[in-house]
Amino acid sequence: MRVAEAIKHWVVAEGMRPGDKLPSESELMERYGHSKGTIRESMRILEAQGLLKTRTGPGGGSFVHEVSEARTRALLANYFYFRDLTIQDIYQLRKQLEPDLVYSLAGKLSDDVLDELKSITDQYAEPPGDAEEDRRHHEIALTFHAKLAEQSENQLLGFIIRFMADTLSEVTTSRRLFEPANRELWSKGREYQLRVLKALRAGNGQMARDVMLEHMQFAEKLMIQQELRVKRQFGDF
Repeated sequence: MRVAEAIKHWVVAEGMRPGDKLPSESELMERYGHSKGTIRESMRILEAQGLLKTRTGPGGGSFVHEVSEARTRALLANYFYFRDLTIQDIYQLRKQLEPDLVYSLAGKLSDDVLDELKSITDQYAEPPGDAEEDRRHHEIALTFHAKLAEQSENQLLGFIIRFMADTLSEVTTSRRLFEPANRELWSKGREYQLRVLKALRAGNGQMARDVMLEHMQFAEKLMIQQELRVKRQFGDF
């Protein structure tokens, strides 16, 4: 593992980019003073982490590979899979991060992005007819927040908010929190998003922040109530 870390640090120090080819196996053996078996195992570790890709045949070798955000979020989700995250855990972060996000975006979004955000809310303009449609509405609503996160100049902030959206979607689906459908969550949630969008169009950061915080507080309250209803209906998860 130490050799794998050393190779990774060397790649960064050399300023290598995705697609760049690493030195040959023999060169790495000489550089790090380890056997062929150790070097191969280190390369397998880095490939399993998604940081390298190995190609065989003419022109083959080991190449720097950029880990996709989707894979990173999936791996991080696996870490939390057995840790019993609560609705409160998720919204504790959302209440801290998302109001600040929209505050920072006010007056900076293009008309195209604002129109795309509006089109997302249009996709669930009608109330859900059943639990399955409620689930789809919720997933669409979360794409509104993910789209906002994509606009952040702070890549870490954007990543965390998108991960929170993924996590909330997984928690609500696995715990059947759409049974029965909750029309109040749909109607008020969409109303809050439209108000946030209006504030963003007007360049009013403080209004966007206040509305988003109110949105998060309301959603947390209703999601907790919904979870209690489902527990009474189906028992503990």
